[in-house]
Amino acid sequence: MFQNLKTEMEGPIGRLTLTRGEKMNPLGVETLEEIALAARYFDEETDAKVVVVTGAGRAFSAGADLNSFSSKSERSTHEIAEIGRRMAEAVEGMRSITVAKVNGWCIGGGLVLAAACDLRFASEEARFSIPEVDLGIPLAWGGIPRLVREIGPALTKELVLTCRPFDAAEAKAAGFLNRVVPAAALDAEVDELAASLAKKARYAITATKRHVNAVTDQMVGTGRSWSDADGLVNGFQDPECGQARRDYLASRGK
Repeated sequence: MFQNLKTEMEGPIGRLTLTRGEKMNPLGVETLEEIALAARYFDEETDAKVVVVTGAGRAFSAGADLNSFSSKSERSTHEIAEIGRRMAEAVEGMRSITVAKVNGWCIGGGLVLAAACDLRFASEEARFSIPEVDLGIPLAWGGIPRLVREIGPALTKELVLTCRPFDAAEAKAAGFLNRVVPAAALDAEVDELAASLAKKARYAITATKRHVNAVTDQMVGTGRSWSDADGLVNGFQDPECGQARRDYLASRGK
């Protein structure tokens, strides 16, 4: 059904797994579009109450695939840059309760995908970073309002501006993660949570999700990210940003 991810249904529990584990599950244009389509697929599954979102292999996601965004395309740069925002909105707007199961690295756009989920469980070995500013581009895809919503404005500014890595313990203390567990226990913990939620009345859990989202949207509306694509386009076109991006990639042998 998809080239870069797999969808499964087991009764009321769905699973969305990014399957390019050998590449740390990068989020290219095609993958972003597939995630948005998968979100709609689960919404059409009338039995679905919970959907677990994760990545195969040693990473949740390495974030945006810059090669995918800079490649030749019939679509404009602005149209390509807009796809990530639509992906995050599709995941956040799902009828089911979404649970991000974070294994290993969760970087940049991957962190935005996790932030679009309702709940987040991570292994003790999970690591996070937001390298966009070092790449000469602003964090987009609605990442800023989602981070402000989860961890507050001051820490959002620090993590986005410094681009420093942080571990699962810090992410839990900041309020980004619901729970941190040993790596060997992550699958079982998430399965137990999904099974518990799946036993509850659909209307009650769906109404709770919509109520919380309505309240937080009044506080930090993701709709303010309508112009994120413009920021990405400007970042790709600005000479100083371009040099920062080349320096960053060269420092990592890319």
